[in-house]
Amino acid sequence: MSKYVFPAIFTKEESGLFSIAFPDVKCCFTQGKNIVDGIEMAKDALCLMLYDMEERGEKIPAPSDIKSIKCGKNEFATLISCDTMDYRIFFENKSDKKTLTVPHWLNIMAERKGINFSQVLQTALKKELNITDR
Repeated sequence: MSKYVFPAIFTKEESGLFSIAFPDVKCCFTQGKNIVDGIEMAKDALCLMLYDMEERGEKIPAPSDIKSIKCGKNEFATLISCDTMDYRIFFENKSDKKTLTVPHWLNIMAERKGINFSQVLQTALKKELNITDR
């Protein structure tokens, strides 16, 4: 899964900054200069944490129902969404060289048609992994 929505708690500090915590995601904290900045920072922090959990093969926790989140005097809860696939595409957008083997007759036919092997492999891998182009 690459799309997630988790509740976040925004706490307005005396300095005017907002501290942001995700009760369901351990050690996922950030801050923002204002609410708009805080939402952007929260999306980035959540995405990075969940991406890292995916990479380590850890189970992603279930998000709490936002109605169950208790907030203090200077706090409010809101939902933050992120897409770890978008993160992967943006930050891991480099090419890896792969050596592959195809039958000689198939190679000859493909070369005659001017088929781009890299593009065909990318298309096939995306189809196999149920990844849609963005």
